[in-house]
Amino acid sequence: MISPKNTLYYIHDPMCSWCWGFNKTWKKVQKLLPNSINVYYVLGGLAPDSSEVMPNEMREYVQANWKKIQEKIPNTEFNYDFWKECTPIRATYPACRAVIACKNQNPELEIKMIDLIQQAYYLEARNPSKDSTLIELASTLNLNIEQFTRDLNTKVTQQKLLDDTTLAKSLSINGFPSLVLRKNNSIQHIKIDYNQPKLIINQIIT
Repeated sequence: MISPKNTLYYIHDPMCSWCWGFNKTWKKVQKLLPNSINVYYVLGGLAPDSSEVMPNEMREYVQANWKKIQEKIPNTEFNYDFWKECTPIRATYPACRAVIACKNQNPELEIKMIDLIQQAYYLEARNPSKDSTLIELASTLNLNIEQFTRDLNTKVTQQKLLDDTTLAKSLSINGFPSLVLRKNNSIQHIKIDYNQPKLIINQIIT
């Protein structure tokens, strides 16, 4: 349930490369937020379920995007071995459902699960489009792994993801990551600066 406090929605996808680039700045933003602001993570659902191997054009596009992020956001790391060691599939819904399955057992582990997925994908050249990878990551947390495995692909979990994507659309965002502040029953879109958290905070606390 969303807190009755003023709410800052963070709309993201655990396999969104720009979200990965924003991660360090986003964590700094959260440390600077006043207690009156409640942060609520919303899964945007970047790419639906698919078993098709990513075509070469898409692979080249994604890798070019990684390089663009590294130019715009200094010290952002990517392990390009992913493209040699994994068979890329354009599907982020499994990773989104993994976050929900984790949150279902322990909401306090939601962010940790997101971090694990990002690190696996971008630093360890592992494929979070695969359930087996997601189950391996979840097994490192204090979770009932049998329950997690069951929850990963249930209709209830899928519906929760669709609820999140519906919420994301209702907030009229243009992409991931996005920040939207609900304050005194009004909506404010927060402009993201990938390198300067104070420029984000200044929009929220004014």
